Amino acid sequence: MDFRLSAEQDDLRELTTKILSERVTNASHKAAAETETGLDMGLWKTLADSGIAGIALPEAVGGGGLGLLEASVVLEEVGRATAPVPAFAVLVAGAVIAKYASGADQATWLAGVADGDKIVTVALQEAGGNVHAPTVTVADGKLTGEKVCVPAGTAASFFVVSASDGLYVVAADAEGVTIQKEGTTSGVPEAMVTFAGATGTKLTDNEGAAWLLDVATAAECVIMSGVCQRALALTAEYTKQRIQFDRQIASFQAVSQRAGDSYVNTEGVKLTAWQAMWRLSEGKPAAEQVATAKFWASDPGSQVLYAAQHLHGGAGVDRDYPLHRCFLWGKQLELSLGSTMPTLVRLGKLIADAPVA
Repeated sequence: MDFRLSAEQDDLRELTTKILSERVTNASHKAAAETETGLDMGLWKTLADSGIAGIALPEAVGGGGLGLLEASVVLEEVGRATAPVPAFAVLVAGAVIAKYASGADQATWLAGVADGDKIVTVALQEAGGNVHAPTVTVADGKLTGEKVCVPAGTAASFFVVSASDGLYVVAADAEGVTIQKEGTTSGVPEAMVTFAGATGTKLTDNEGAAWLLDVATAAECVIMSGVCQRALALTAEYTKQRIQFDRQIASFQAVSQRAGDSYVNTEGVKLTAWQAMWRLSEGKPAAEQVATAKFWASDPGSQVLYAAQHLHGGAGVDRDYPLHRCFLWGKQLELSLGSTMPTLVRLGKLIADAPVA
């Protein structure tokens, strides 16, 4: 595949970077943390007004009508800035609704989303951890069960829920839906959502649910790519400025070797994440590539962040320094939708079950 972006995608990245670099500050992080949702909805509205929030939503609902690669451009920059906005929730939920919902349902579920006025999200995470075996059951169109760590769950109007027989869309204010705020490692609250006979509309079957899970996993890997790139850049700058024994510590062999390993790992996270998302955008089989990207994001990606903390010394744990948030975001992304070992087990099975040419 060709990893170069088109001119239009480069413009989208430049615009997203400009807005986030101007608006995401230590003060804005603290202000968002004090809100009920933990989200910077003013920033999200700015992104919406610029056409970024709805970049991959259908034009019929006010979106840009573009695809997963454009959504990934935005998500990588959100990760780089550790911006507390509901980009993952909206872009991933919007993608599956756009793919499987009818025009009328799209209009209902996505109304106001591209404008930044409403939020849709995905409810995929299981309390037991295995997202590939949903425990939510359905009887006569009513859902019963529980989802945890639902992104932007306290602010969402609709949930796309993985159930035992596929995906369902459930309104947040539907009877039988209970939403409880959950604290997270990243500091951006999520939600535990309980369904007690809540009415839902079936969106697609288990095949569609598997597609959504692949897209959501690849999207988190793209975010991790942005996080790792920011951590590596911060480390490079810090080690060039930090003087010890009358020398820049970047000139020490052990430091340069550790930073070199981090560069290799960061490139691995980036390339595997984008390969997985590209295959999904092209409609190609991508299960192995998604699992590979998830491994890189969970294991080598975490190594990048540990190395960054190590090379920063005490400065790395300063809560007002951006590396602190990179580390917290990375730890949460490492564990979300399956950590390293379950991912390797899944990848091994995919490879073993593949037909021999």
